Amino acid sequence: MAKSKNNAKKVSYISVPSQIINSLSSSSLHSLLLSPKKSSRNRFFGLNSYRSPVFWFLTLFLFCFLGMLKLSYNLDPLVPFSPYPCVTSQPQLQYSLFKGHTRSQLGFVSNGEKNEKKDQEVGSVDARELKSEVGFGSNELKDESLKGVVDFQGGNSDGVEEETEFWKQPDGLGYKPCVKFSGEYRSLSELIVKDRRKYLLVVVSGGLNQQRNQIVDAVVIARILGAALVVPILQVNVIWGDESEFSDIFDLEHFKRVLANDVRIVSSLPSTHLITRPVVERRTPLHVSPQWIRSRYLKRLNREGVLLLRGLDSRLSKDLPSDLQNLRCKVAFSALRFAPPVLELGNKLAERMRNKGPYLALHLRMELDVWVRTGCNHGLSHEYDEIINKERKQRPELLTARSNMTYRERKLAGLCPLNAMEVARLLKALGAPKSASIYWAGGQPLGGKEALLSLTREFPNFYNKEDLALPSELKPFANRASLMAAIDYIVSENSDVFMPSHGGNMGHAIQGHRAYAGHKKYITPNKRHMLPYFLNSSLPTAEFNRIIKELHRDSLGQPELRTSKAGRDVTKYPVPECMCTDSHTRASL
Repeated sequence: MAKSKNNAKKVSYISVPSQIINSLSSSSLHSLLLSPKKSSRNRFFGLNSYRSPVFWFLTLFLFCFLGMLKLSYNLDPLVPFSPYPCVTSQPQLQYSLFKGHTRSQLGFVSNGEKNEKKDQEVGSVDARELKSEVGFGSNELKDESLKGVVDFQGGNSDGVEEETEFWKQPDGLGYKPCVKFSGEYRSLSELIVKDRRKYLLVVVSGGLNQQRNQIVDAVVIARILGAALVVPILQVNVIWGDESEFSDIFDLEHFKRVLANDVRIVSSLPSTHLITRPVVERRTPLHVSPQWIRSRYLKRLNREGVLLLRGLDSRLSKDLPSDLQNLRCKVAFSALRFAPPVLELGNKLAERMRNKGPYLALHLRMELDVWVRTGCNHGLSHEYDEIINKERKQRPELLTARSNMTYRERKLAGLCPLNAMEVARLLKALGAPKSASIYWAGGQPLGGKEALLSLTREFPNFYNKEDLALPSELKPFANRASLMAAIDYIVSENSDVFMPSHGGNMGHAIQGHRAYAGHKKYITPNKRHMLPYFLNSSLPTAEFNRIIKELHRDSLGQPELRTSKAGRDVTKYPVPECMCTDSHTRASL
């Protein structure tokens, strides 16, 4: 009996898995623990039971147990218990979740998950994969659960670096403008500017930048002949009907003043020469030398006193003596300054772009006449391609060259302008950020805004002069294509990065200007080599971008020697004649 009595005093316990306990609410546990007992045991809860130490022990245990459950489930809203104890900043967590990363992707491991070794390993691997894929450069952390948050806060480090790289300027190798003339040149200048017998008249044609090139050559030819230059006459443009005169576009007084020691500039012929019948030359050969000019014109000019030249485009050789090359640079980069009203508005629009941050200027060649002249189609639709082909058949003389080539052959040879989709892909591959501010210069593209959709979808911050200027500011320049082009030129020249969609006079002029200003970034699309990759749809984006960057590594406006290739214009490549540095740097080119 004693043994039985001792056994009755023993307490038995049931082992219950923690998962079951965790799944029950506190009220359920409470009712379970305090469930009614059989009548034979009712005496245990009688009045005498309150005096028993066992009762008070169980009561204390129950309250402690309920308290622990309360903490585990965060039942009390006043207790600031985070399910992610390693995260110290709630805004950081919200930012991470806002970006669309799940807890496992960010490397978070909850208390329950810590009991499962496999889940913990997966969470760690996800965090490492996220860091590897996005390229975050955060320091390693001892606590694996923090990696996701800290790595994400390290944010777009690669993206930021890529954006910074896009705006980075090329190494100018220390080259600076150094227009200098020999002693012989300076001594001849005194005689030339005093001469009152010989006068050169020139008629320049084409668009603004064609006219600029011809004016530069006119000054040099006047110097070769020792003649005074009458302010160039701008031929009315047959395409745009622009009747602007020299002084409407350029600062005439500045032009005269800068060149005062090189060539005498006069506004008109003196009365003594008005009745003189000038020597007229309409068909000057291409790329003539100073010797040819003197032998051809000097004797007749001395006799008649006036020489009239037309169509000077590319007539003067690009390979001239050093003094004449320096004169070319002096005219192009110093003497030909835009007229004050044009310069004022152009600088104002450039400043408005600058207020948006660094900006890219694009010269888009997508007008109807450009497609016709190049023999190319822009591929917007079959309807627009038919318009181009019809115009080309009606005016075959507009086709510039290589008429025996098909459109595809021209395209693969790099002879066609880039369309909007190709410009967008190129810029993205080169690392241009989507938020980049872009100023686009050029006439209205064939197809209007529809032709630009591929570009504006990728780069929504897209502006031209009409977007930036007030209507009243542009009104004085309305229907004056050359003045509008001059405004585009000023905004483009002041940009952080410039890229033309096709070669042309404006692109060449700005390339030289940006080089002379310290080799500001200028992207030259390597069309011939890059277009085959554009046509390869199976090429992964990362590989495509790598190839495009490699193709343009040396086409970002770095110094290039004009003399490295025959026939280069010094106003496009001012090194070495018009820009200089120490001999060691020059030799490194």
